[in-house]
Amino acid sequence: MADFQSVDEYLASFPAEVQTILEQVRSTIHGAVAGAGEKISYQIPTITLDGKALMYFSGWKNHISLYPLPPLSDDLATEIKPYLSGKATLKFPLTKPIPYDLIANLTKAFVASRAAE
Repeated sequence: MADFQSVDEYLASFPAEVQTILEQVRSTIHGAVAGAGEKISYQIPTITLDGKALMYFSGWKNHISLYPLPPLSDDLATEIKPYLSGKATLKFPLTKPIPYDLIANLTKAFVASRAAE
């Protein structure tokens, strides 16, 4: 496994078409979180807020993953069901359109749960 030093380096390790999707996931998350930072943690991109990990995303051969899950409203819980893998991971198949609006809404739910702490 590579030892990535930056999110850019991580993204560059994927084929061009996957890089494009990962970059869009990255920008969707950043667009939903004012002042978000990023780093590599557990060898995958980690979005941070106030210096603490907020959420992670990663690329795989056949899907993109997002984890963990924030506290969910009933509507959001229903919306993620087709993508749920295990208790706290979402898998978005690369063979289908990526639901960027859903990713933005999940990100906002993460921020809201962090503000409530």
